Amino acid sequence: MYDFHAKGTNGMTRLKQKWSEAAEKWWFAASCGTLLKWIVLGGGVGILTGTASAFFLKSLDFVTDIRLAHPWLLFLLPLGGALVSLLYFRYGGSSAKGNNLILEQIQEGNEAVPLRMAPLVLFGTLITHLFGGSAGREGTAVQMGGSLADWFGKMLKVGPVDRRILLICGISGGFGSIFGTPLAGTVFGLEVLAIGLISHEALIPAFIASFVGNLTATSFWGITHLHYPIGDIPSLTFVVLLKVVFASILFGLTSILFSELTHALKKGYTRWFANPMIKSAVGGIVIIVLVYVLGTRDYLGLGIPLIQDSFTGDVAPFAFLGKLVFTSLTLGAGFQGGEVTPLFAIGATLGHALSGFLHLYAPFLAALGFVAVFCGATNTPIACFLMGIELFGAEGAVYLFIACLVSYLFSGHTGIYTSQQIGMSKSQFTSFPQGTTLAKAKLLRKKGKDPS
Repeated sequence: MYDFHAKGTNGMTRLKQKWSEAAEKWWFAASCGTLLKWIVLGGGVGILTGTASAFFLKSLDFVTDIRLAHPWLLFLLPLGGALVSLLYFRYGGSSAKGNNLILEQIQEGNEAVPLRMAPLVLFGTLITHLFGGSAGREGTAVQMGGSLADWFGKMLKVGPVDRRILLICGISGGFGSIFGTPLAGTVFGLEVLAIGLISHEALIPAFIASFVGNLTATSFWGITHLHYPIGDIPSLTFVVLLKVVFASILFGLTSILFSELTHALKKGYTRWFANPMIKSAVGGIVIIVLVYVLGTRDYLGLGIPLIQDSFTGDVAPFAFLGKLVFTSLTLGAGFQGGEVTPLFAIGATLGHALSGFLHLYAPFLAALGFVAVFCGATNTPIACFLMGIELFGAEGAVYLFIACLVSYLFSGHTGIYTSQQIGMSKSQFTSFPQGTTLAKAKLLRKKGKDPS
């Protein structure tokens, strides 16, 4: 029998060989081949992530509207948390690692990112928001992007190097499409892997995935993203500069508080309640009790009303602390969802609270806090700066850049992603062995050992 498949395979092999021979002689052929390859692969990941993000955002709006219309749903939060934990316990496997699994596979590549991660995290996050948990959406988008990208690579039988790049594309495509910030999404996928290092080999693929992902979500699926008015930008003076630096230090320290509290609660809940279903149920009860002790539901959900009030209205002086505690308690108990949008809310409300003390415009400081607290928690200063430009415009670029750099420095070697590696230390007085993760660095600090 004539083997058409073998002929096709041999034909593709010969085509690749001829292209490689041409690329060795002419750099233009190599550049064209690389660009065409990643337009196809990165664009494919972008379409998948953009579609997934659009479905997720529409579903998130739907369940949020239901929760707001039926306040009694809050009382089902313990049951919802237990259900999601049961699903992860039985079917999740390595998916329970969340974003850290994707980072580990980009760094090491010795384990598959299961496709079931996408529907599990999608369902889990929607349950969290339906019943009133305080969580975000970035983690969901990144996990869906990573799992879909890995599946896409398996279908095309890509090699280990291309698989690593496709996973980065999954992060960039998910991030860019969920927030409507394709430039920030591009750099976030490159910058989040290791503190102080950026993988330029994936720059073009990550941009294509993030750009196509955002275009797919907005132009094809009709998703719209919120933008906030930064207001008047103060003149650059020495006094204003000092005030911005002071506020940015507080933003960085706040990011430490959020990261460390969330990690501590995750460990504490697990130590106190070995059964993950009981752990999430108890966490849901704690959230309900806090709602009635404080007499407010402002800290439930994404926190977008808090962000909007920080720019156009008024918020309580310690609203940032309320959102921080509610989000740490929710994620610490094992509920699904991201950290980033709550971090936006924490930063914006803290900036608003500092405006009276520092005598600066509230929307201006809210914008700085919006990006700077997020920056300190993720150790991605360039991505956060670009996000600030995409969301608030370039008029305050200098201030946005300063806020990100200072917060990045003062957040130390901490962060929300424990598998993030320390490529370059933030201080010349501290060094770390190659491949040290934030989790390992924390253990070294606890043992009192010199990281170097």
